[in-house]
Amino acid sequence: MIKIYTIGFTEKSAEQFFGLLTNHDVACITDTRVSNTGQLAGFAKGQDLAFFAKTIGNILYNHHLDLAPAKEMLVRYRAKEISWEEYESEYLNLIDMRRVKQRFPVESLHRHCLLCSEHGPERCHRRLLAEYLQAGRPDVEIVHLK
Repeated sequence: MIKIYTIGFTEKSAEQFFGLLTNHDVACITDTRVSNTGQLAGFAKGQDLAFFAKTIGNILYNHHLDLAPAKEMLVRYRAKEISWEEYESEYLNLIDMRRVKQRFPVESLHRHCLLCSEHGPERCHRRLLAEYLQAGRPDVEIVHLK
């Protein structure tokens, strides 16, 4: 069984965040954020996160902008110019155009954790991405870490 995890860093302490990752034997954090350097990211800033993940849990870290939504799309959604359903459709079309399934074979993402800022996966592109990668693959299990 291929396991793909997802996690958001908001509403979590560093202890909770890294505890979830290490308790689930995550091998790599795959950052799917448009920007991984914002002030609000705290311990989850890209360079810091790579250091903490390696030091605390021997977990690798990578940031893939091709897995992130387009910045304009995210701005329009946050400004309520488009609905969640429109955002979802645009994001899925975008990752399809980027050939994500071909460039990131699901087998290569076993024990990876898709990272974004949203606390829960319900209205987050990391859930959409995980489900997109899982589609048609009964051997893929998605685990949302909360």
